[in-house]
Amino acid sequence: MAQEIPDLICQERAGTGKGAARAARRANMVPGVVFGGDKDPLSIQIPFNELLKKLKAGRFKSTLFNLKVDGHDDVRVICRDVQRDVVKDLPKHFDLMRLRRASKINLFVPVEFIGHDNAPGLKRGGTMTIVRPEIELVVTAGDIPEKIVIDLSGLSIGDTVTISSVTLPEGSKPTIDRDFMICNITAPAGLVASDDDEAEGEASAE
Repeated sequence: MAQEIPDLICQERAGTGKGAARAARRANMVPGVVFGGDKDPLSIQIPFNELLKKLKAGRFKSTLFNLKVDGHDDVRVICRDVQRDVVKDLPKHFDLMRLRRASKINLFVPVEFIGHDNAPGLKRGGTMTIVRPEIELVVTAGDIPEKIVIDLSGLSIGDTVTISSVTLPEGSKPTIDRDFMICNITAPAGLVASDDDEAEGEASAE
């Protein structure tokens, strides 16, 4: 199932150049431009508070958006740059790039863990440590996976899940080449202490 693509609602901006951009900022808007896709660049703007909220939410530059501008067809875009004020560190301009359905992009995809009840390690009181709740993948713009599902069934204490053991959606691949860890199951503190005591007892007996 493809991930639902969030809307990014902007307005067309009258005029280009520094004067028009300053006028947009005086109106509490952040000027921007949409480029690419074999079409002319389109000058746009977005309310300052809306853009700031999206930036604070994170992943703005790695999220695929459905751009909606009155008078223009909806188009899929991804942010390529956000320029900030060097003193206040607040956004003052942003660049969006149009994407075709076949375009390859980097996106963070959330991980869903299932099979907790069928994991012997968790039944024994082990603790699952999630190292990566989301994974950055290279995906096709027209076929973005909603999530990555990892089945914990059969995992024991000490087992780990790495990216090489995960079946990724067709056409996707991780951005990191190495076989990184996604989660593991560790022994509870009591069990570790018990094992240490047993080891000490065996050593004393010898």
